[in-house]
Amino acid sequence: MAKSKKKWSQDVTEHSDAMDLKEGVFTSDDPKKIARSVKHSAEESHRRKSSPFRAAMSMLTFYINRAGDQLTKKRRGTLEKAKDELRKDFGREPKG
Repeated sequence: MAKSKKKWSQDVTEHSDAMDLKEGVFTSDDPKKIARSVKHSAEESHRRKSSPFRAAMSMLTFYINRAGDQLTKKRRGTLEKAKDELRKDFGREPKG
């Protein structure tokens, strides 16, 4: 019983079969840097099942949703801005 239980979301984040993320990518304070890194990971992955844009956006959204109330307002804002930057990087219209 000494074995600690990991949450499924932590396991997905650490061992995602969709793409390999650069360690600490979501801890950056620069939304552009986060977006570039996630975009690069999605484009380089040969295991993803959807388009690079969808894979990148899904991973970013997954991280935000799983962190939930643990994210500060500032951190959540940075990650939401990263989603807008990701849309720009892929030539999509940012939500407005």
